[in-house]
Amino acid sequence: MTHLESHICSHLLLAHYGQIVARVGSHLIRAGSQPLRLIASDTETPIDQVKKALCVLIHHNFASYHVHKRGFVEYDVHCPHIIRILRYPRYIYSAKTLYGDTGELIVEELLQNGKMTMSGVVRKVADRLTETMEDSKTMDCSETSDTFVRLVETHFLQKCGMVPESAIAEGSRPPPAPTLVTDEKEMYTVPNLSIGGQGKRRRVSDDGEPKSKRSKQDHADQEPPPDDGVYWQVNFERFHQHFRDQAIVAAVGSKLDQAGTKQTTPKSKAGLQAKATQSPQKVAT
Repeated sequence: MTHLESHICSHLLLAHYGQIVARVGSHLIRAGSQPLRLIASDTETPIDQVKKALCVLIHHNFASYHVHKRGFVEYDVHCPHIIRILRYPRYIYSAKTLYGDTGELIVEELLQNGKMTMSGVVRKVADRLTETMEDSKTMDCSETSDTFVRLVETHFLQKCGMVPESAIAEGSRPPPAPTLVTDEKEMYTVPNLSIGGQGKRRRVSDDGEPKSKRSKQDHADQEPPPDDGVYWQVNFERFHQHFRDQAIVAAVGSKLDQAGTKQTTPKSKAGLQAKATQSPQKVAT
C-alpha cells in the first residue's frame, strides 16, 4: 500500500463517513491489525465511538475482523474496497442502463447503506420513485421487487453471510466474534416474499417542510419485516465482469472497423446488454 493510496482512502472515508470513521480507518491502514482497546488508545477516541466507526467500516465491507490465537479480536481495513468508492457512479450508471431507473436506485441504496434487507430496499426505492411521479400516481412495490429479483438472478446482487443457526442455538458461551457462513447455493436465492403496497410520499408538516423522521410511536408500532436478518449487498465482481465484457466488445469492434469490415459494434453492444441481463448459468449453457 503506497502513501498516495492510503491518503486517498483517508480522504474518501472523511468525505463519505465523517471524521471519526476516517480517523479509525486511517489508523488501521497505517498500523495494520489491532484490537479494539488499542485502537481507542492510539487514536485517543472514546471506545464507544470506535465501536460505531468499526461497525460502519464492517457494514460497508471496508473492514473485517478475526480472532487472534490468544483469544482477542483484531480488526483490519481493506484499502482496495475503500478506493472502490470512486467507481460507485459507474456501478449505478450500469444498473440504470441494464434495468432502468428502478435498478439504478436499488444499486444506489445498497451502495449508500452497505447492506440492507430486500423489503427495506424495495420500499425505500418505491417511495423515492413515487416522489418523482405526478401526485395521482404511485410506484407499485411489486414492480420494484421484480427488478430486485432480476438483479439477484443475474448475480449483480448477492446475499450476505449469516451466523449459522447451530451457533445461535447452542447454550454454551458464545465465541469472541461470530463466524459468518456463506452458502453458495443460497447466495442467489431470493426468499418468497410478498411485498405489496404502493410507494409513499414524505409527509409535510404545517409549515410546509417535509418530516424527515417519524415519531417514536410509529417505530414502536412497526413489526419486524418478514426477511429480518437476511441482508443483501452489491456483487462488485459481477459488475467488473460486465465492464471487462464491454471493453472486449469495444476493442474487437474497433479493430474490425479499422480493417474496413462491416461495423458490428452496435449489434455487439446490444448482444452484450442482453447477455448481462441473463442469469450466468443461462449464459454458460
